[in-house]
Amino acid sequence: MTRIYTIGHSKHTLEKLVQLLKDNGVTMLVDVRTAPYSRFCPWFNKDDLEFELPRRQVQYQFAGKHLGGRPSDASLYKSHKIPEDEGVDYLHEVDYSEIMKRPWFEQAIERLLETAEQEVVAILCSEENPADCHRHHLIARYLLEYYPEVEIVHIRGDGVTFGAASIHKSVDKPAATQTTMF
Repeated sequence: MTRIYTIGHSKHTLEKLVQLLKDNGVTMLVDVRTAPYSRFCPWFNKDDLEFELPRRQVQYQFAGKHLGGRPSDASLYKSHKIPEDEGVDYLHEVDYSEIMKRPWFEQAIERLLETAEQEVVAILCSEENPADCHRHHLIARYLLEYYPEVEIVHIRGDGVTFGAASIHKSVDKPAATQTTMF
């Protein structure tokens, strides 16, 4: 069975992130951040990860252009406008169901699955809680629906792991009525 892990770097140290990956046997980190940079944790910037991870026996691959959560096409937003405010809640602004229909997204998922057949893969974003991240609401949900044979496992910052199907929160429902396992 193919398994794909997900993880958020949060404000961890690089050492903490690498330890979480190694604890789960991850050999390939696929970065799904649209903008692979962190103002608060610069050690998670793309260039730093490309250099540092292989030195720690973890390969790095960037896939944020096609699997990222902040598309550059206005038609992929619920308002049909690209938000310009700094504090935008992209999780509720982006129309993930529309992204899932795009050939470039489907091709990127196929490449992710091909990689996961060769390596133990984790996809990386910045949000620690997968219930609040596009890596769950876009990528994991797509895989759960179209590739149910693939096991999706979220890694939390404290090392706890759990299956993606256990998150019941939806970005399509009003925030006040949502529930989440964690």
